[in-house]
Amino acid sequence: MALKRITHEPAFVLHRYDWSESSLILEVFTRHHGRTALVAKGAKRPSSNFRPVLLPLQPLQLTYSSDGEIGTLKSAEWVGGHVMPTGEALLSGYYLNELLMRLLARDDPHAALFDSYTTAVALLAQDAAATTEVLEAVLRAFELTLLREVGVLPVFDVQTLTHRPVQADDRYVLLPESGLRQAQPSEARQALAGQHWLVLQQAMDDSAPLHALLHLCMEQRELAQALKQQLRGLLHYHCGVETLRTRQMMLELQKL
Repeated sequence: MALKRITHEPAFVLHRYDWSESSLILEVFTRHHGRTALVAKGAKRPSSNFRPVLLPLQPLQLTYSSDGEIGTLKSAEWVGGHVMPTGEALLSGYYLNELLMRLLARDDPHAALFDSYTTAVALLAQDAAATTEVLEAVLRAFELTLLREVGVLPVFDVQTLTHRPVQADDRYVLLPESGLRQAQPSEARQALAGQHWLVLQQAMDDSAPLHALLHLCMEQRELAQALKQQLRGLLHYHCGVETLRTRQMMLELQKL
Protein backbone atom coordinates (compact mmCIF):
# COMPACT_ATOMS: atom_id res chain seq x y z
CA MET A 1 0.00 0.00 0.00
CA ALA A 2 1.33 3.44 -0.94
CA LEU A 3 2.25 5.77 1.89
CA LYS A 4 -0.41 8.42 2.47
CA ARG A 5 0.31 11.68 4.25
CA ILE A 6 -2.66 13.41 5.88
CA THR A 7 -2.10 17.03 6.91
CA HIS A 8 -4.00 19.44 9.17
CA GLU A 9 -6.78 16.92 9.78
CA PRO A 10 -9.44 17.93 12.36
CA ALA A 11 -9.52 15.22 15.01
CA PHE A 12 -10.22 14.17 18.59
CA VAL A 13 -8.45 11.54 20.68
CA LEU A 14 -10.96 8.87 21.70
CA HIS A 15 -8.62 6.52 23.57
CA ARG A 16 -4.93 5.84 24.12
CA TYR A 17 -2.92 2.72 24.93
CA ASP A 18 0.65 2.21 26.09
CA TRP A 19 2.70 0.83 23.20
CA SER A 20 6.19 0.92 24.69
CA GLU A 21 7.99 2.68 27.52
CA SER A 22 7.91 5.93 25.57
CA SER A 23 5.14 5.65 22.93
CA LEU A 24 1.36 5.46 22.67
CA ILE A 25 -1.19 4.03 20.29
CA LEU A 26 -4.06 6.45 19.79
CA GLU A 27 -7.59 5.85 18.61
CA VAL A 28 -8.61 9.13 16.99
CA PHE A 29 -11.81 10.33 15.34
CA THR A 30 -11.00 12.41 12.28
CA ARG A 31 -13.39 14.45 10.18
CA HIS A 32 -12.44 13.16 6.74
CA HIS A 33 -11.05 9.68 7.48
CA GLY A 34 -13.20 8.42 10.35
CA ARG A 35 -11.82 6.42 13.27
CA THR A 36 -8.10 5.82 12.83
CA ALA A 37 -5.31 4.21 14.86
CA LEU A 38 -2.00 6.08 15.12
CA VAL A 39 1.34 5.51 16.82
CA ALA A 40 2.59 8.56 18.71
CA LYS A 41 6.29 7.81 19.06
CA GLY A 42 7.96 9.21 22.16
CA ALA A 43 4.68 10.75 23.38
CA LYS A 44 5.27 9.61 26.98
CA ARG A 45 8.65 11.31 27.28
CA PRO A 46 8.62 14.44 29.51
CA SER A 47 10.16 16.48 26.71
CA SER A 48 7.68 15.37 24.01
CA ASN A 49 5.63 18.06 22.28
CA PHE A 50 2.81 15.53 22.10
CA ARG A 51 2.53 15.11 25.86
CA PRO A 52 0.38 18.20 26.72
CA VAL A 53 -1.68 18.02 23.50
CA LEU A 54 -2.91 14.42 23.10
CA LEU A 55 -5.82 14.70 25.52
CA PRO A 56 -9.39 13.46 25.05
CA LEU A 57 -12.28 15.86 24.34
CA GLN A 58 -9.94 18.49 22.91
CA PRO A 59 -10.16 19.71 19.28
CA LEU A 60 -6.91 18.98 17.46
CA GLN A 61 -5.30 19.20 14.05
CA LEU A 62 -3.18 16.18 13.20
CA THR A 63 -0.62 15.42 10.53
CA TYR A 64 0.17 11.74 10.07
CA SER A 65 1.32 9.17 7.55
CA SER A 66 -0.31 5.80 6.94
CA ASP A 67 0.48 2.77 4.80
CA GLY A 68 -1.52 0.15 6.64
CA GLU A 69 -3.68 -0.52 9.67
CA ILE A 70 -1.82 1.83 12.03
CA GLY A 71 -0.47 5.22 10.96
CA THR A 72 2.34 7.31 12.43
CA LEU A 73 1.59 10.65 14.03
CA LYS A 74 3.87 13.45 12.82
CA SER A 75 2.42 16.52 14.52
CA ALA A 76 -0.53 17.52 16.70
CA GLU A 77 -1.83 20.99 17.49
CA TRP A 78 -4.58 22.10 19.86
CA VAL A 79 -6.94 24.37 17.93
CA GLY A 80 -8.53 25.93 21.02
CA GLY A 81 -12.17 26.73 21.54
CA HIS A 82 -12.84 25.22 24.95
CA VAL A 83 -11.14 23.64 27.94
CA MET A 84 -11.54 20.11 29.26
CA PRO A 85 -15.00 19.29 30.66
CA THR A 86 -15.07 18.50 34.38
CA GLY A 87 -17.17 16.43 36.78
CA GLU A 88 -20.21 14.72 35.33
CA ALA A 89 -19.63 16.47 32.01
CA LEU A 90 -16.21 14.80 31.75
CA LEU A 91 -17.73 11.35 32.36
CA SER A 92 -20.39 12.15 29.78
CA GLY A 93 -17.65 12.98 27.28
CA TYR A 94 -15.92 9.68 27.98
CA TYR A 95 -19.28 7.98 27.42
CA LEU A 96 -19.58 9.56 23.97
CA ASN A 97 -16.04 8.37 23.20
CA GLU A 98 -16.88 4.83 24.23
CA LEU A 99 -19.92 4.83 21.94
CA LEU A 100 -17.79 5.99 19.01
CA MET A 101 -15.15 3.37 19.74
CA ARG A 102 -17.71 0.57 19.80
CA LEU A 103 -20.02 1.65 16.97
CA LEU A 104 -17.72 3.16 14.33
CA ALA A 105 -15.73 0.97 11.98
CA ARG A 106 -12.14 1.97 11.22
CA ASP A 107 -11.48 4.24 8.24
CA ASP A 108 -15.19 4.94 7.66
CA PRO A 109 -15.67 8.72 7.32
CA HIS A 110 -18.63 10.45 8.99
CA ALA A 111 -18.07 14.17 8.55
CA ALA A 112 -21.56 15.19 9.71
CA LEU A 113 -21.24 13.00 12.81
CA PHE A 114 -17.81 14.53 13.52
CA ASP A 115 -19.40 18.00 13.43
CA SER A 116 -22.18 16.84 15.79
CA TYR A 117 -19.59 15.37 18.16
CA THR A 118 -17.63 18.65 18.08
CA THR A 119 -20.78 20.54 19.07
CA ALA A 120 -21.67 18.05 21.80
CA VAL A 121 -18.19 18.19 23.37
CA ALA A 122 -18.19 22.00 23.29
CA LEU A 123 -21.53 22.01 25.13
CA LEU A 124 -20.21 19.59 27.74
CA ALA A 125 -17.28 21.93 28.35
CA GLN A 126 -19.49 24.93 29.10
CA ASP A 127 -20.28 25.80 32.70
CA ALA A 128 -24.01 25.39 32.01
CA ALA A 129 -23.45 21.74 31.18
CA ALA A 130 -23.07 21.03 34.91
CA THR A 131 -26.88 20.85 35.09
CA THR A 132 -28.41 17.42 34.71
CA GLU A 133 -30.95 18.73 32.20
CA VAL A 134 -28.30 19.95 29.77
CA LEU A 135 -26.23 16.78 30.12
CA GLU A 136 -29.28 14.60 29.45
CA ALA A 137 -30.24 16.65 26.40
CA VAL A 138 -26.72 16.49 24.93
CA LEU A 139 -26.44 12.74 25.47
CA ARG A 140 -29.88 11.89 24.05
CA ALA A 141 -29.38 14.12 21.01
CA PHE A 142 -25.96 12.63 20.24
CA GLU A 143 -27.09 9.03 20.82
CA LEU A 144 -29.88 9.48 18.27
CA THR A 145 -27.54 11.19 15.80
CA LEU A 146 -24.92 8.44 16.13
CA LEU A 147 -27.37 5.56 15.84
CA ARG A 148 -28.88 7.03 12.69
CA GLU A 149 -25.46 7.77 11.18
CA VAL A 150 -24.32 4.14 11.56
CA GLY A 151 -27.59 2.90 10.09
CA VAL A 152 -29.22 1.08 13.02
CA LEU A 153 -31.96 3.56 13.97
CA PRO A 154 -35.39 3.08 12.38
CA VAL A 155 -37.59 6.00 11.40
CA PHE A 156 -40.13 7.01 14.02
CA ASP A 157 -43.16 7.85 11.92
CA VAL A 158 -43.96 4.26 10.86
CA GLN A 159 -43.78 0.92 12.62
CA THR A 160 -40.66 -0.88 11.45
CA LEU A 161 -42.03 -4.33 10.57
CA THR A 162 -45.56 -3.48 9.44
CA HIS A 163 -44.93 -0.01 7.95
CA ARG A 164 -48.16 1.17 9.53
CA PRO A 165 -48.15 4.89 10.34
CA VAL A 166 -47.48 5.83 13.96
CA GLN A 167 -50.63 7.23 15.57
CA ALA A 168 -50.24 10.14 17.96
CA ASP A 169 -52.54 8.65 20.63
CA ASP A 170 -51.08 5.13 20.66
CA ARG A 171 -47.97 4.04 22.54
CA TYR A 172 -44.87 2.46 21.04
CA VAL A 173 -41.60 0.83 22.11
CA LEU A 174 -38.19 0.78 20.40
CA LEU A 175 -36.61 -2.68 20.42
CA PRO A 176 -33.20 -3.80 19.08
CA GLU A 177 -34.42 -6.59 16.80
CA SER A 178 -37.88 -5.39 15.78
CA GLY A 179 -37.46 -1.62 15.72
CA LEU A 180 -40.42 0.59 16.56
CA ARG A 181 -43.70 -1.21 17.21
CA GLN A 182 -46.94 -0.70 19.10
CA ALA A 183 -46.59 -1.49 22.79
CA GLN A 184 -48.22 -4.49 24.39
CA PRO A 185 -50.25 -3.87 27.58
CA SER A 186 -47.35 -5.16 29.68
CA GLU A 187 -45.00 -2.62 28.01
CA ALA A 188 -47.22 0.43 28.50
CA ARG A 189 -45.16 1.91 31.34
CA GLN A 190 -41.89 2.14 29.41
CA ALA A 191 -43.52 2.99 26.07
CA LEU A 192 -43.64 6.49 24.56
CA ALA A 193 -46.73 8.09 23.07
CA GLY A 194 -46.87 8.21 19.29
CA GLN A 195 -46.89 12.01 19.37
CA HIS A 196 -43.46 11.91 21.03
CA TRP A 197 -42.01 9.60 18.38
CA LEU A 198 -43.44 11.88 15.69
CA VAL A 199 -41.86 15.05 17.08
CA LEU A 200 -38.56 13.19 17.43
CA GLN A 201 -38.73 12.26 13.75
CA GLN A 202 -39.46 15.89 12.83
CA ALA A 203 -36.36 16.97 14.77
CA MET A 204 -34.20 14.34 13.06
CA ASP A 205 -35.46 15.49 9.66
CA ASP A 206 -34.36 19.07 10.43
CA SER A 207 -31.46 20.53 8.44
CA ALA A 208 -29.53 20.72 11.74
CA PRO A 209 -30.76 17.58 13.54
CA LEU A 210 -28.46 17.72 16.58
CA HIS A 211 -29.56 21.27 17.42
CA ALA A 212 -33.22 20.41 16.82
CA LEU A 213 -32.96 17.36 19.09
CA LEU A 214 -31.17 19.39 21.77
CA HIS A 215 -33.91 22.01 21.70
CA LEU A 216 -36.62 19.34 21.88
CA CYS A 217 -34.98 17.49 24.79
CA MET A 218 -34.50 20.73 26.72
CA GLU A 219 -38.11 21.77 26.17
CA GLN A 220 -39.57 18.34 26.94
CA ARG A 221 -37.43 16.99 29.76
CA GLU A 222 -39.80 14.16 30.59
CA LEU A 223 -39.46 12.99 26.99
CA ALA A 224 -35.66 13.07 27.26
CA GLN A 225 -35.76 10.98 30.45
CA ALA A 226 -38.17 8.41 28.98
CA LEU A 227 -36.12 8.23 25.77
CA LYS A 228 -33.06 7.27 27.81
CA GLN A 229 -34.60 3.92 28.70
CA GLN A 230 -35.66 3.26 25.10
CA LEU A 231 -32.21 3.97 23.68
CA ARG A 232 -30.27 2.06 26.32
CA GLY A 233 -31.36 -1.35 25.07
CA LEU A 234 -30.59 -0.41 21.47
CA LEU A 235 -27.14 0.91 22.34
CA HIS A 236 -26.18 -2.08 24.47
CA TYR A 237 -27.38 -4.47 21.76
CA HIS A 238 -25.33 -2.88 19.00
CA CYS A 239 -22.31 -2.31 21.24
CA GLY A 240 -22.41 -6.00 22.21
CA VAL A 241 -22.35 -5.36 25.98
CA GLU A 242 -24.79 -5.47 28.88
CA THR A 243 -23.38 -2.31 30.46
CA LEU A 244 -21.01 0.24 28.99
CA ARG A 245 -17.83 0.81 31.01
CA THR A 246 -18.44 4.53 31.45
CA ARG A 247 -22.01 3.96 32.65
CA GLN A 248 -20.76 1.43 35.21
CA MET A 249 -18.21 4.00 36.36
CA MET A 250 -20.96 6.60 36.79
CA LEU A 251 -23.06 4.18 38.86
CA GLU A 252 -20.12 3.32 41.10
CA LEU A 253 -19.30 6.99 41.68
CA GLN A 254 -22.91 7.71 42.62
CA LYS A 255 -22.65 5.11 45.39
CA LEU A 256 -19.66 6.83 47.04
